[in-house]
Amino acid sequence: MVKPRHEIKVFITLADYISIKNRLKTFATLDKNAGDSGIYHIRSLYFDNFNDKALMEKISGINNREKFRIRFYNHNHSFIRLEKKSKSNGLCYKSSATLTKEECEKILNGDIEFLKDSNKDVLKEFYCKLKYQCLKPKTIVDYTREAYIFNAGNVRITFDYNIKSGLYSTNIFDPNLPTLGLVNDNPIILEIKYDNFFPDIIRDLVQTNTRRQTAVSKYAACRLFTV
Repeated sequence: MVKPRHEIKVFITLADYISIKNRLKTFATLDKNAGDSGIYHIRSLYFDNFNDKALMEKISGINNREKFRIRFYNHNHSFIRLEKKSKSNGLCYKSSATLTKEECEKILNGDIEFLKDSNKDVLKEFYCKLKYQCLKPKTIVDYTREAYIFNAGNVRITFDYNIKSGLYSTNIFDPNLPTLGLVNDNPIILEIKYDNFFPDIIRDLVQTNTRRQTAVSKYAACRLFTV
């Protein structure tokens, strides 16, 4: 069973980022999975149908929604995941399964029959959505992430920046992929995920006073270039 998580997203400025980071690093630890610096690159390929269902549901604030993406880190193609991210009643759910580069290339070429024989439920569901909801690769989202961990409450705090759209390209493995940076006065996204409770100490550390929680979507922001 997929465990629900609370999620808070806020657009912040560079000054906010520096201030919050300096406070945060005294109490939270860098995500060791991200290496010594806690900073890594993420590339994701998002899927949607011909009616842009996932995009429209996000923009409209539909309570129950989902989207699928293929993702890898630091341009490393040896570990690739298909992820299904859902939101229901304000809680976030995420299920995932690994894919090989060859399997991803098959999906991009429309060869999806192998997915229905998988022993992973999320891959079987992805097959059904590709086939019967006509999901197609839509756009690539590139960005840099800096991640911190606070064990109490299983809190994960990330800063996402250098967010770029792959425009109309869906070749996630293209090392020379042309991208366009988002034009925004607040180009950094502060994201906080936690389980059952949000520790007061972290709440105080990430407080900006002037920023408000908002329905941030890197996918939606990058799709604005292509719709």
